[in-house]
Amino acid sequence: MLHEGLGSLALWKDVPQAVAERTGSTVVAYSRYGHGASEPLAAAQDVDYMHREAQRTLPALLEDLGIERPVLLGHSDGASIAVIFAGTYPDAASGLILEAPHVFVEDCSIESIAKAKAAFATTDLERRLARYHTDPARTFRGWNDIWLDPRFRAWNIEEFLGRVRVPVLVIQGTGDEYGTAAQPAAIAAATGARVLLLERCGHSPHRDRPGVTLRTIEAFVAEIRKMGAA
Repeated sequence: MLHEGLGSLALWKDVPQAVAERTGSTVVAYSRYGHGASEPLAAAQDVDYMHREAQRTLPALLEDLGIERPVLLGHSDGASIAVIFAGTYPDAASGLILEAPHVFVEDCSIESIAKAKAAFATTDLERRLARYHTDPARTFRGWNDIWLDPRFRAWNIEEFLGRVRVPVLVIQGTGDEYGTAAQPAAIAAATGARVLLLERCGHSPHRDRPGVTLRTIEAFVAEIRKMGAA
């Protein structure tokens, strides 16, 4: 499980356990560098931070844990990392579950991230993030600063979609403030992904619509398991 830009192991709450129980699978979740109780960021993130996570850190982690051909469940930044991983190493995963993914930058993404910056400066957001991160200010800036950097407007990972060779499920809320239906449409056009668009749902389907999200994940993993046994 690959968390969002301000996510961590703790912020998943009971979702890993629920996914494990629903699918009968072993679930591995962790806090990326700079998140949760992992080592704080030593320097500002660069535009390619998700590429580094997908092409260096994640392969090394899977090798260390002896995990082969996992189903990657990624949320937001984590979904983008899953896409880059599967496009770089086409035979290394067995499926992708992408919640609120982004494969290019939209105006609404930048607008919402700018609002988050204002909220961090004027509300108790830092205190609330401290429940999930050892250094919430550094975690927040590591995510927020690079997304608001003018260089990031050109960020685009659509090139990796054409090299994805595994089944893909996209789950997107119609009320997602960080991305529109253009994101799952682009992914589906390139990969044949199954897309679930959820009403009354924002950026976090596993929190906003947990029932249907978990049922859909359960069915998707069951299908992958059947394909592997065929």
